[in-house]
Amino acid sequence: MSTYQIAGALRGGRRRVAVADPVMTAAGCVVALVVLVALLAPLIAPYDPNAVDPAAVYAGPSGAHWLGTDDTGRDILSRLIHGARPSLIAPAAVVLLATAAGTTLAIAAAWAGGWVDRVISGVLDVIFGFPGLIMAVVAATIFGPGLLVPVLAMSIAYVPLIARVLRNSALKERNLPYIAALQLLGTPTWRIWLRHLLPNLLPIVTVQATVGFGYALLDIAAISFIGLGAQPPQAEWGLMVSSGYPGILSGQAGQVLYSGITIVVIVIAFNLLGSGLSRKLLGEGL
Repeated sequence: MSTYQIAGALRGGRRRVAVADPVMTAAGCVVALVVLVALLAPLIAPYDPNAVDPAAVYAGPSGAHWLGTDDTGRDILSRLIHGARPSLIAPAAVVLLATAAGTTLAIAAAWAGGWVDRVISGVLDVIFGFPGLIMAVVAATIFGPGLLVPVLAMSIAYVPLIARVLRNSALKERNLPYIAALQLLGTPTWRIWLRHLLPNLLPIVTVQATVGFGYALLDIAAISFIGLGAQPPQAEWGLMVSSGYPGILSGQAGQVLYSGITIVVIVIAFNLLGSGLSRKLLGEGL
């Protein structure tokens, strides 16, 4: 019997019955559609997102401009489509960096225990005391506007959101008999981490990353809204809300309305998807 067969026999576990979840399916379809739009933006956008047309300033919805134009005559639909890329890539980078660091720290803390666990938990508690949005604002104020600095700052701030939850699960997994059996068989620590601990924790990681993506997208949009994230004339959803805000006073709320609705729909979709994955993979709702 191989070490993997021994580990599986000692770990046990319960089978999960696949049950259709229409809400999760709908949310997943929305997410998949937005990702597809972001990938195909240059092919499906009807206009150059930065093409200015002085003759079409604040044009209403029509056959030429389905969602109308903004204060410089740029096509709103084209800007929404092209804005999907930075609006999705930035939070994706936050989630990937935070998940990688948080997972590593959680497993290391649970595995080593003792003073290592206390130090890692203490550092995470300190970072957790600083909201990601505040860290991003401070970092962008010091190093200058743009998406790179806020992404790095928010990645650090999001690490405890992954690590604190994952550490408890990793600790329970660490104390299961199959881990002791693998150690007695002389299995290298790195192999236990990669072949057993990480795969068994993957459902929790997936759920946390999915829900975290929605919050990261909202924070990135907020950073761009206050002028410290994406910079004009780049098409980005948060920046579009900010740029279109003055138009509300003159009754031209199209840009704010469409970009704001897009942000809300995507955030809700990711939260519903995360909740559905939680029920499906962990047997509980968020």
